[in-house]
Amino acid sequence: MLDTFLRKILDFLYFRRPRKQRKVLAGAMVALGTIVVSGGIFYATTLRAPSLFPRGGVMAIAGGQSLSTIAKTLEQENLIRSPFWFVNAVLILGKEHEVVAGDYYFPQAENVFTLAWRLTRGNYQTEQAKTIITDDMSVSQIAVILKKIYPTFDTVHFITIATPKEGYLYPDTYYFGVVPSPEDVVTTMSANFERKISNATTAAAITAFDKPFSDVLNMASIVEREALTPTDRQIVAGILWKRLAMGMPLQVDATLYYITGRGSAELTTGDLANKSPYNTYTHKGLPPTPIGNPGLDAIMATLTPIKTDYLYFLSDTDGTMHYAATLNKQHANQALYLN
Repeated sequence: MLDTFLRKILDFLYFRRPRKQRKVLAGAMVALGTIVVSGGIFYATTLRAPSLFPRGGVMAIAGGQSLSTIAKTLEQENLIRSPFWFVNAVLILGKEHEVVAGDYYFPQAENVFTLAWRLTRGNYQTEQAKTIITDDMSVSQIAVILKKIYPTFDTVHFITIATPKEGYLYPDTYYFGVVPSPEDVVTTMSANFERKISNATTAAAITAFDKPFSDVLNMASIVEREALTPTDRQIVAGILWKRLAMGMPLQVDATLYYITGRGSAELTTGDLANKSPYNTYTHKGLPPTPIGNPGLDAIMATLTPIKTDYLYFLSDTDGTMHYAATLNKQHANQALYLN
């Protein structure tokens, strides 16, 4: 039936025409087809949302930035394919000086024109509850946060499916929806993690480093808890990688916190003798899994360690790090800064 209808249309529009008109129509159809195909290719490669678009994520646009700077940031965060066309989309809207600062939520992928329209009108779409997952939070800690925000959230199921992904759930600000499922949360956080480590700088550092990324992530989860500043994290990473190379136990309190929930000052003699593989005083090597979900800063510090003569470190009550090359010096630092 449809084939018959289409044949009649073609017969009327084309085959009944004089030969010269048919040639003109054929040329026009070819031209139109070329335009349609070219337009489709242009849209797919330039205007369409990137495949790694942060669905379910939040992007913070700071005030006082130039339009070109904002466009480059959007490209780095996989929200657009072309900074050039984002800038032009904003200009077409006549809003070149009106990109509105704030936190934008993206429940789904958006093309460059939709994105430009939202950003020039301050359409945040953040009416939903905000969930802040801070760097180093473990799966169990994330479950507590989610339960506070969403009272009906199934934390037992979440812990069951998220624990195997410990370390691979990126800490960030999220808008998970009105009533998110554990699967939604895990999928969103995992996808965000993949985007973060796929940026050019991080991907290059991962490739250049001579250790499996699983080990890097494991170590980064420790470094995240043991040191606060970027430089201290790099120094601590250098010390811990050195201990591993020497066959020396890592001897860090952070891994004990993961299984006991107690900080350094609260650890007991029994904790230090715990036979868990997460006890890095009694077990050599890295713990079986990451002990939390590190942010990109800790991951990069672990990938770019600073080599020193130090073999020991401690953090005083103010969070200041003190280093030592010998055990005697470490004992002296403990007497000075911890007692």
